[in-house]
Amino acid sequence: MICPDYLIEGLELQFRTIEKQRMQGLPLINKALQVEAVGFCEWNGCCLGVLITPWFMNLMLLADEGDAWSDRQIGDKQLHQLPSGPYEFIVGEEEGIGRYQMCSLFSPMFEFSDQATAVAAAEAAMDGLMNEAHRDTISTCESEINRRWLGESDDEKSNQQGVSDRNDQAPGLSRRLEQPLSRRDLLRGQFQQDTEQ
Repeated sequence: MICPDYLIEGLELQFRTIEKQRMQGLPLINKALQVEAVGFCEWNGCCLGVLITPWFMNLMLLADEGDAWSDRQIGDKQLHQLPSGPYEFIVGEEEGIGRYQMCSLFSPMFEFSDQATAVAAAEAAMDGLMNEAHRDTISTCESEINRRWLGESDDEKSNQQGVSDRNDQAPGLSRRLEQPLSRRDLLRGQFQQDTEQ
């Protein structure tokens, strides 16, 4: 399946409308950026790519069927095995595009000085995510990031009680991701290397 133009155009149109109607005046908007869909390709019967907006950059999973993921609630999480490994997506829904799933790469977007830089980052993310050579070096599954942040080895992963206890004491994932680690480094496995030292 080739990603239909109407899906990509509908996605961009809907998020341009959101920018004009819901996001106007909010301080998290990077005015140097615009809504753009990048690198969409067929994956497991759906369309997978990156959506750039002035307030976030997300992996987006779109289905050609209108009733896709109707058995799931908005906000539900679903793990998908991409070529580079497992990624946790969240179910969303918007008028005009229906149900979709998203996985955050960047938010907010102030580290991008212009659209070309954001597009280059989106293309690099897609290249990394769809490359099997990166398997076992990257993950955006929250539980996996929590485990690695705590410096636990793969052997310790089997000790579910210990992991649970430590996660309860760990600072929130969003707070950790505010620290100066580029998502490009995360996609290249820098996160794993730093936590294992």
